[in-house]
Amino acid sequence: MTKDFILYTISNEKLRITTYGYEQCNTAPCIIFVHGFKGFKDWGFGPYLAEFFADMGYFVITFNFSHNGVGDALTEFIEMDKFAENTYSLEVDELTELITAYQFGFFGNEFANNVALLGHSRGGAISLLTAKNMEIVKAIAVWASVSKLDRYSARQKDKWKKDGVFEVQNSRTNQLMKMNYSFLEDLEENKDDILNVQKAVKELKKPLFIAHGEQDLSVPIAEGEQLYKWSSKKLTEFYKIPTAGHTFGIAHPFTESNLMFEELLNKTEDFFRTNLF
Repeated sequence: MTKDFILYTISNEKLRITTYGYEQCNTAPCIIFVHGFKGFKDWGFGPYLAEFFADMGYFVITFNFSHNGVGDALTEFIEMDKFAENTYSLEVDELTELITAYQFGFFGNEFANNVALLGHSRGGAISLLTAKNMEIVKAIAVWASVSKLDRYSARQKDKWKKDGVFEVQNSRTNQLMKMNYSFLEDLEENKDDILNVQKAVKELKKPLFIAHGEQDLSVPIAEGEQLYKWSSKKLTEFYKIPTAGHTFGIAHPFTESNLMFEELLNKTEDFFRTNLF
């Protein structure tokens, strides 16, 4: 059973949420799926993985960050002004608020059970930055996660400051998507503290599952290897997938799964079952 919610944050921003396995929200561990850059909860494998974990006995929360750009359209980028205003810190704050909302019964749950985060790409880094400060989060899985948030050259930064915006191309929609200079200001101001992925991983002290495709052209597997290098080896599992790219053979719109993705789902579920129940 699925059920939709709207959560208004402290800043009065709207988080659009779909839950799966709602009938077990009081009895099952909770998995929160965290989408990445130019992503959204209903992209490609989002609903499919949520249904998979719900069928395996979890309460699953999928959501859109308020400034991911899709707005009420859910699958089309129509809020380009908000996309331009997004920051890493805003996403960490919003994920923190969502976890806290679950913890205090926002979803009609009388009880709060163990929570796991499942982050893809940039969502992996946001999950790691958020999890270390939240006791209720017991396990983190990251798929094709970035290991660094500063992904821009000195030349790009100089031009960004001069122009006030940085433009990125959405290869799927061909939209030119602008990011305001405030994004870079947030990164520069907080890169040594709340946006320091290395520090977050080293201080995590929680079970971590890292999955990365060796053919990932968007986020090279070297970044997954870097996360593993920083992590506690006693608490971390690193799953390399030789033939996988950034989305593990899944496209948007979703048409079908594949053996590689099914294996990834099962490996991740094994990790969650070990650490949540």
